[in-house]
Amino acid sequence: MLPRMALKDGAAIAAIDLGSNSFRLEIGRVAHGQVERVEYLKETVRLGGGLDADGNLSEAAIERGCECLARFAERLRGFTPAQVRAVATQTLREARNRDAFVARARAVLGFPIEVISGREEARLIYGGVAHLLPESDERRLVVDIGGRSTEVVLGRGVQPLKVESYPVGSVNLSLRHFADGRLTRAALDAATLAAQAVLEDALGFLGDRDSDHAWDRAYGSSGTVGAIADVLDANNPPGHTAGVVTADDLEWLVAQLLRAGHVDKLKLAGLKEDRRAVIGGGVATLRAVFALVGLDAMHAARGALRHGVLYEMLDRDVATADVRERTVQRLVQKFGADAAQAARVRQVALHLWAQLQASRNERDGGDQDAGHPLARQLAWAAEVHEIGRAVAHVEYHRHGAYILEHSDGAGFALHELQRLGVLVLGQRGGLRKVAAALDDEGLREPLLCLRLAVLLCHARRAPALAGLGLARRGTGYRLEVDAAWAAQHPRSVVLLEEEAAHWRRVQRLFEVRSP
Repeated sequence: MLPRMALKDGAAIAAIDLGSNSFRLEIGRVAHGQVERVEYLKETVRLGGGLDADGNLSEAAIERGCECLARFAERLRGFTPAQVRAVATQTLREARNRDAFVARARAVLGFPIEVISGREEARLIYGGVAHLLPESDERRLVVDIGGRSTEVVLGRGVQPLKVESYPVGSVNLSLRHFADGRLTRAALDAATLAAQAVLEDALGFLGDRDSDHAWDRAYGSSGTVGAIADVLDANNPPGHTAGVVTADDLEWLVAQLLRAGHVDKLKLAGLKEDRRAVIGGGVATLRAVFALVGLDAMHAARGALRHGVLYEMLDRDVATADVRERTVQRLVQKFGADAAQAARVRQVALHLWAQLQASRNERDGGDQDAGHPLARQLAWAAEVHEIGRAVAHVEYHRHGAYILEHSDGAGFALHELQRLGVLVLGQRGGLRKVAAALDDEGLREPLLCLRLAVLLCHARRAPALAGLGLARRGTGYRLEVDAAWAAQHPRSVVLLEEEAAHWRRVQRLFEVRSP
């Protein structure tokens, strides 16, 4: 477990996008708050094409993904975990055996892999697009058509205002409507209608063009839109403007597809080989977007998901800029949690965490300050530990865990929300409900600190902490309680003894030593 690394000028950082069609690696260098490209690698993996009828990734698709990541890993030798962030999108959101893939892929890559929600993907895409555009206060509509999902975002300047993700893209539409490679009018129209059926919710999401949700300019991010723009730029059809896709441009491209009749016979300048098999689904999805939204033109943008990930890494380096902090505060406000109690529990939990880490450092050396990822995880869990009370006071810890595990929390990967859910679920009562998590030290120790903090704040006032000392003892933990503290807090002593009994029932050592 490493402390956070300051991303100073000259620091190298890397983002990996495990997409449904391609895996991408972007390496950048921090320079005056910006990221300068050092290297970009892309491989066509077609992970999304490996999902079977039961929603499982095939062994062949898993092998393709791991082989690609092995090559990325070679390039990333010498990078630390603080310098690399890998995110996975729609295919792994869908895959029933995603945990098996992620475990194998992580072992090959050597870095954690985060499966992110569709809305989180959309938010990061917007950040990537906005940071690579000139500074402006313009209202922006950003659309990203990927292999198995399409993200739509309304924003202003660098700030996303509304984000959404729809499960349709170039790969799944191509598999469904162009599996034999034939490009016919009937297939193209059917694919366009199918995409419209999935995307029609965007009409309500975007609102009327004349409303407050109007946009000044539409941008297409990376992937499909970039590939189509490249073809149009290379062929320059009548009336075409470089870097812009219009409705007329799309119809010209449709005519070329129909003239070819089959993907193998498609001869278009600018069409890369890895796009040939999925061009039908990509064009159909973009046609559906144009028709539903009423677009006249879309500008191809350089920014993409991987760029958003890189800039998010810069923000996370400054805790106050970390969007996850704002997400936690929004959850507290939305569910009307007692902010004062949350602050008390957070303070006590972090105090105990610091004591625990001090005892670790004496034994093992090293340092884990309040900026450490586990300390931040603990702090967030303390902030939201009572959000379940908005549902019911009885079993509120279970309700809170459910809310977290089913939220699209901006900035959080799905597994991060699940881990917060485990901490909130395990904050009180018996430990058998979270027994599986106790083997993970990264959950066990924050959980112990959170449980003790909730217990010590039982009277909903700041407890006295002088006279308490939490430390590691072998494979277990001990809380030292001095005589004066015990005499002044008899109710707390009883609760602490009950807490020790909860840990004994799951064969874990936590003892309270008091006079």
